[in-house]
Amino acid sequence: MNAPQTFAARLAAADRPQVGMWVCSASPIVAEVAAGSGVDWVLLDAEHSPNDLQSILHQLYAMSAYPVSAVVRPPIGDTVLLKQYLDLGVQNLLVPMVDSAEQARELVRAVRYPGPADGGVAPAEYGARGVGASLARSSRWNRIEGYLGRASEMVSLIVQIESAAAVANVEEILAVDGVDAIFVGPADLAGSMGLLGQPSHPDVVEAALTAIRAARAAGKPAGINAFVPEDADRYLAEGAAFAAVGADVAILARASEALADRFIGAHPANAPTGEPEETDAARPTPPPSAPRASY
Repeated sequence: MNAPQTFAARLAAADRPQVGMWVCSASPIVAEVAAGSGVDWVLLDAEHSPNDLQSILHQLYAMSAYPVSAVVRPPIGDTVLLKQYLDLGVQNLLVPMVDSAEQARELVRAVRYPGPADGGVAPAEYGARGVGASLARSSRWNRIEGYLGRASEMVSLIVQIESAAAVANVEEILAVDGVDAIFVGPADLAGSMGLLGQPSHPDVVEAALTAIRAARAAGKPAGINAFVPEDADRYLAEGAAFAAVGADVAILARASEALADRFIGAHPANAPTGEPEETDAARPTPPPSAPRASY
């Protein structure tokens, strides 16, 4: 038995940018709908969404039948939490708020098992991931032959560049062995630059492009969050290897608003008439309504 292809391998083999979306609802149904939509990758978010280990696992199951890469963002790059995510079978981690090469090195250690005694560095310096694969989905309960020795090949580590400090240190972060890609978060980047709520500000865009160009120069993929289509087009044209261009909850919010506007806001009963609004006292008492059908 073999593990699915990692997102890093998918990026390396791709002949075009990989386009994806977020699933923030913590719903396996929505995750499966997104996985079957035709996007290349789906991000399951646990930083700003009500996800826990069980809900992440259920969404991984729901997506597993589809040719899409599942990327998971934990709330923090904690070694113990990352171990739990990896044991669930998460292969592609997107870790938020990485500002320095030292942070990146610690994350690499967190996703690797201790190295061999003759590996050139102390085993614990190579990796700090706790060993429990025989009891976990990551190794398919020891059905993936040689999992412990090959585990690092089955994990993609993507670090988020989402502060002015991270952009300043991006070349050093990219130089860390074991960091497979970077992902720019313009919203937090804007906040760190004193431009809260302005991810499309020219200064934020330029900072994001600085990170993307640095990644290209280092030979590593850079991705970005870009829900405004014009922003996504520009970043992809400038060399972003992957982009998240929408989120389930945002798509549902805007689409449901459009439906309400189309069928309620445009209804003649809501059109302005110039007549004074009728008060409750002047309105006739409506007849009793029929009971609603149960579905």
